[in-house]
Amino acid sequence: MANSKQPKTMIELITKYFPELTPEQVRQFTALGELYADWNAKINVVSRKDFDQLYLRHILHSLAIAKVCQFEAGARVLDVGCGGGFPSIPLAIMFPEVHFTAVDSIAKKITVVKGVAQGAGIKNIEALNMRVEQLNHRYDYVVSRAVTEMSRFVGWVWNKIEHGQRGTLPNGILYLKGGDLAEELALTRKKWTLYDISQLFEEEFFETKKVVYTAK
Repeated sequence: MANSKQPKTMIELITKYFPELTPEQVRQFTALGELYADWNAKINVVSRKDFDQLYLRHILHSLAIAKVCQFEAGARVLDVGCGGGFPSIPLAIMFPEVHFTAVDSIAKKITVVKGVAQGAGIKNIEALNMRVEQLNHRYDYVVSRAVTEMSRFVGWVWNKIEHGQRGTLPNGILYLKGGDLAEELALTRKKWTLYDISQLFEEEFFETKKVVYTAK
């Protein structure tokens, strides 16, 4: 069992920035700690040295997207290369009326996403073991976290994004990435807006991290 004091401390990291969470959302976020601990012992999707910082480096990091764009009810969001479910699992808890599709080419990672979602009672996420190129559906937003360099990523997903606006930003790509991105973004020939996560969350971990956005 997880240390009983730990979830309280960790959930406070989330409620500090999202004080309007419902009791059900608090329950779900709290449940993630033990669920990921159990699954990670079987299928390593979060590095062992990183796991103590799960709520900071994975859950809160994912929720930076929620600070940049509020998705409206009924919006369709695709998480490409979702790994163990980041950013889609935290975002699915944050936006229970939005439909999330989490895609990864590695089957065991999708097993973890399905297991965590079931364990936490997250009903608005679908996890698929496939390559994004195989998807035939279209989405309002595409989210991801440092899966590949941006010009390749844009090539994978651009034709899967619907024109329109189903949130506080026009439909498009919301990508979590760190470091100096100017050269990499220039190669995509798209117009990008960079949101410094350090302006959203005060923890030192976010100092060089950004949410990178472009509209369809």
